[in-house]
Amino acid sequence: MKIEFAPLHIPWERRLQTASVRQWFFCFFCMAQCSIALFILLLFTRFWLISALYAVWWAFDWDTPRKDGRSSHRVRNSVIWRYAKDYFPISLVKTADLDPSKNYVFGCHPHGILPAGGFINFCTEATGFSKHFPGLKPHPTMLSMLFRAPFFRDYVMSLGLIPSDKESVSYVLRKKEGGNIVILSVGGAKEALHAHPGAYTLVLDNRKGFVRLAIENGTPLVPVFSFGENELYDQIKNPTGSWVRWIQDRLQKIMGFSLPLFYARGIFQYTFGFLPYRKPIFTVVGKPIQVEKKHNPSQDEVDDLHKRYLEGLSKLFEEHKLKYNVPEDTHLSFI
Repeated sequence: MKIEFAPLHIPWERRLQTASVRQWFFCFFCMAQCSIALFILLLFTRFWLISALYAVWWAFDWDTPRKDGRSSHRVRNSVIWRYAKDYFPISLVKTADLDPSKNYVFGCHPHGILPAGGFINFCTEATGFSKHFPGLKPHPTMLSMLFRAPFFRDYVMSLGLIPSDKESVSYVLRKKEGGNIVILSVGGAKEALHAHPGAYTLVLDNRKGFVRLAIENGTPLVPVFSFGENELYDQIKNPTGSWVRWIQDRLQKIMGFSLPLFYARGIFQYTFGFLPYRKPIFTVVGKPIQVEKKHNPSQDEVDDLHKRYLEGLSKLFEEHKLKYNVPEDTHLSFI
């Protein structure tokens, strides 16, 4: 294998972009584990008081993630995220105005290996979320178990993230004053296993919990599609029925998250590594699908809204795919 090394003379702007994406990758693949290790390690050193005091704070702050979290304007507006946005680059595209007196549920697709479009657009202000949707506060979601990691939980909350469980999401959607958006990667861990370049397979056929939640709270559903998300990484072939997919499916059921075997480029060379490729991402926010509130919706009502959501998502994809270099004969596939 011939290794393609990065040129020695690269503008500082690009170096900073690479550094910002590198820290983003580290934070969401390694920081939780490192935080737990640091918390335990400090207990056996002369700095044990740091962990002890944090444990007291943690006990008092235990329910904060489930009650709207604790976002930080300073962290969300950090210059780091502007460099990360320019690395790809990433753009946020609005197709309709949203009423700040209402709450909304954004269904974000596809999940990708690590959803760069969803993160940069909704966890930061790098693409100007507040300017696109004034008066609305985004609440991206992630696995609930990650909020049990000391130190890490505070970091992700500062970015506006909340747990993806029903209790946490419902707390936000029940706010009568409105102005809140819950962002869900509906396909989740299973969809990451389909994240191959050129693939448009979404795990949605049996994902109806978010639809029921929207009906119970009378919250409009908004389909969101990130064109280019699946182009960031290559993934080892894992077709359905292969031994690789069989192992991945079993691990996903046991651990709650998937283990896609992915690769892209390195820091000092472009041949192999775990940094994403520099591929543009266009996150297109569709028009809201109005929902009639009902405390205990029937399965038929859930199925009907789910069907309307799939139709709205498909329409969004078809209307914009040619703008973002998706072949005309390509369509979304739902499994």
